Amino acid sequence: MGKTENLFSRESIDKIKQLTDDTRTCMFCSNLGGRPFSSAPMATQSVEDDGTIWFFSAKDSDRNADLQREPEAQLIYSSEQNEEYLSLYGDAVVMYDRQKAEELWSPMVKVWFQEGPTDPNLSLIRFTPKEGYYWDTQHGKVVAFAKMAASVVTGKTMDDGVQGELRV
Repeated sequence: MGKTENLFSRESIDKIKQLTDDTRTCMFCSNLGGRPFSSAPMATQSVEDDGTIWFFSAKDSDRNADLQREPEAQLIYSSEQNEEYLSLYGDAVVMYDRQKAEELWSPMVKVWFQEGPTDPNLSLIRFTPKEGYYWDTQHGKVVAFAKMAASVVTGKTMDDGVQGELRV
């Protein structure tokens, strides 16, 4: 088994920023008490210094309706390319803030919101993480793969992974 490094406060936020920079898209899960819970791919727009994560969302989406009823959400990031994985649990609030929308706006978002930051169906989701868990490699995918191959040949476990809890 790999190394465990639980991270708190500033270290936790730094790890969140690092992993979300490498993997901008996550599965955004809402209606966590339901079966099945709701899940949709969402693009991370920004991670602030306090760990707050921002998303654009359609006002009329099921996700927004879920969050209006129950603000708890789970974000799941997965980068097979970098062998990095992140699961975050926290509260998500639907907001209507034109100034923040303009600040976060990029040309790619126009695919979903043709009228730009003033699109009448545009809303923001502010996700505030409470806790989470991460898994990644210490030396990158190439070294991790080499260690796995050596492990198969030698019969010794050579896990290069690091994992741990995140508390914001």
